[in-house]
Amino acid sequence: MRAIISGGGTAGHINPAITVANCIRKHKSKSEILFIGTKTGMENILVPKVGYDIDYIEVSGLKRSFDIKNIAAFFKALNACVKCWEIIKNFKPDVVIGTGGYVSGPVLYTAALMHIPTIIHEQNVFAGMTSKILSKSVDTVCISFEKSREKFSNAKNVVLTGNPIRPELLKTDYQSARNKLGIDNKPFIVSFGGSLGAKRINECMTHFVKNVPEGKYNVLFATGEREYKEVKNNLGNFNKKGIDVVSYIYNMEEVMNAADVLICRAGAITISEINALGKPSILIPSPNVTDNHQYYNAKLLADNGAALMIEEKDLENKSFSKKIEDLLNNKQKLMEMSECSAKMGIKNSDEIIYDEILKICKK
Repeated sequence: MRAIISGGGTAGHINPAITVANCIRKHKSKSEILFIGTKTGMENILVPKVGYDIDYIEVSGLKRSFDIKNIAAFFKALNACVKCWEIIKNFKPDVVIGTGGYVSGPVLYTAALMHIPTIIHEQNVFAGMTSKILSKSVDTVCISFEKSREKFSNAKNVVLTGNPIRPELLKTDYQSARNKLGIDNKPFIVSFGGSLGAKRINECMTHFVKNVPEGKYNVLFATGEREYKEVKNNLGNFNKKGIDVVSYIYNMEEVMNAADVLICRAGAITISEINALGKPSILIPSPNVTDNHQYYNAKLLADNGAALMIEEKDLENKSFSKKIEDLLNNKQKLMEMSECSAKMGIKNSDEIIYDEILKICKK
């Protein structure tokens, strides 16, 4: 199989693309796979790191309101389509797959014009502009949450696939992970706000760990690289057994499996991993993302009984700590949230997407 894959900007678009590429190679080891991205997006780092070839185009996103910069973006997109036509013509793919970000637009639009089988994968509940525009042109739209189907009423074919997640996440279990990490039978709380950190979450977690009685819980509090020094300064000579404050979690697959409750943002891949593991969570969606899409991700889980959602503007130290305590003291509630979370989980998303690739390639 020869496949072109495009997804760019953030890790949330690129990692699913890499997972799909790995799945293709797993089934067809001699497959030729080429990524198309930009030199300014994270794909420039992440894709070569895992050994895939990548070609580059120059493209920028459109502003949603009137902006003179949209004129320049439009002409960049036209030039990008010409470059994509050259790449596609030379590579001769059997299928072209997009996982979002504005770089996917010219790639999939050009491939569709050239009558090459095309798939777009949307990670979030609230569909992005690129996915919505392309949905009328591509052969199949893969969605990660059933709620998104209503946004693609004009698409030729819409399939619920879920979000591709890291296979290593499913290679351990709750008790094995706890044994490996040395976690005893007390509840284990894991808080993380992204690689850089989330200031308001860190402030609330700092208050929580300062005031929780020593030995009551196991806590892993990841501050993010940017916030670590400030949090450590605010904690002073803090030293409580069972509570660890780190800048970043490098063994997330073990930590997430071992956790009793997760406190985090609501990125699409994160909540898909939470659901795949059937974990209860307290979600604080980032207010600083396009179309406020994390709010809709978190709200879907909260509406289905799988999570508690707190908007960042509503975070307050004492009430935040009380929500954690109330949840951990209610075993029935935790069990119900876990069951609801697991019902929403899709563990084999990459395989479902691969099956859709095979279907459109055979048409």
